[in-house]
Parts: sequence; C-alpha cells; structure tokens
Amino acid sequence: MTTEPAAKTEAAGQGTTPGGDLFRAAFIAEPIAVRDALRGAVARFARRITTEDAGALELALAEVLNNVAEHAYAEMQPGPVALYLRRAGGDLHCVIEDRGRPMPGLALPERQLRTVATTIDDLAEGGWGWALIRDLTADLAYSRKDGRNRLTFRIPLTAR
Repeated sequence: MTTEPAAKTEAAGQGTTPGGDLFRAAFIAEPIAVRDALRGAVARFARRITTEDAGALELALAEVLNNVAEHAYAEMQPGPVALYLRRAGGDLHCVIEDRGRPMPGLALPERQLRTVATTIDDLAEGGWGWALIRDLTADLAYSRKDGRNRLTFRIPLTAR
C-alpha cells in the first residue's frame, strides 16, 4: 500500500524573473496537509532569506492557511488549497487560493486586537491572527471570483 504525501509540492530553481525562486503546493485543507505545505514553503526559502524573514513567512502562512482550513471550509468537506510563492527582488510574493466559503462581507477582517485580559481565565483564545498577518505583510488583498477565494500579499525581505 502506498500513501500519497499530504501536500503535493513543486519547487523550481529559477523562475522567469532573474533570481526569482518559486514554490507551489496543492493540498486539501486538513491540518497535516497544511503543516506539510507550510514546512515545504519555509524550507524552500530558509537558506535564501534571513531567519527573521523565514519566521515572518512561517507565521503569516500558518495564520492564513489555518484560517482557510478552520473557517473557509468550516462545516464542509475539506477542499483544495493552492499556495504559490515567488521571490522577486526584495520581496516574497504570496498567493493562496481556495474554494471554501467567502470572507464575511467579501472583505478582509479589520485590523483589530482584542483587549488583553487581566486574568488568565479571561484570556481570549483567538482573534489575533489577522492583526499578525497585517503586521507581517504588505499589499494584502482579497478577492472572490467564480467560487474561488484569492488572497495575495508580499513579505518585504530584509537585506541578507
């Protein structure tokens, strides 16, 4: 019996842009597949970017991909996700597409941080993700067309 990898990934050495590294992954929005795609993406660029930039990439992608799995496909059969990353110049350009539910109001959530609780029992479990994503990325944009969600952003890289 053979098992398929949770995330099917393809890493290309050079893209059409001089020095532009590429990473693509197609997977089902399930925790193991999300983890595998995230690992692959970070591993693809880890030696080409600073540790801080790799951390920003990992955190931003983890927040977005987990939101897709938990919210876009909530109460549905987990569906397909496509992840595309391209390094061009001083940026990593990211595109994430899925066929889950649309964002409420067809818009990105506002940049809101919850009030920090004064006791551990009152500490909010969630609500920090979109603020983190907005802090780590630039040119964050969402669109929905033909039943497909598309989120694009870039991560500005520091000089290495």
